[in-house]
Amino acid sequence: MTGSTRSSNGLDDRRKRLLFRCWHRGTREMDLILGRFADATIADLSDQELGELEHLIDVPDPDLYAALTGDKVLPAEYATALFDRLKAFRVADYGA
Repeated sequence: MTGSTRSSNGLDDRRKRLLFRCWHRGTREMDLILGRFADATIADLSDQELGELEHLIDVPDPDLYAALTGDKVLPAEYATALFDRLKAFRVADYGA
């Protein structure tokens, strides 16, 4: 997969920006992890979850990747239920 499979049509501006930012992280690994998660969930995230995602994507790629792989613990302010969902996310579970 080389990029988003989800169209931003029908999304509000906040979700469009987040979808773009999730696919344009700076490292390919994080593009694929966050981008695929956003493709599958962005339309259904609550306002609170959108805020958590906006906050989470401010974490530098190496730190976030290390937390997702279990090599590092995220600071408590980022360790939300949304992070747990991201960590447990599997593309196959969403039919992608």
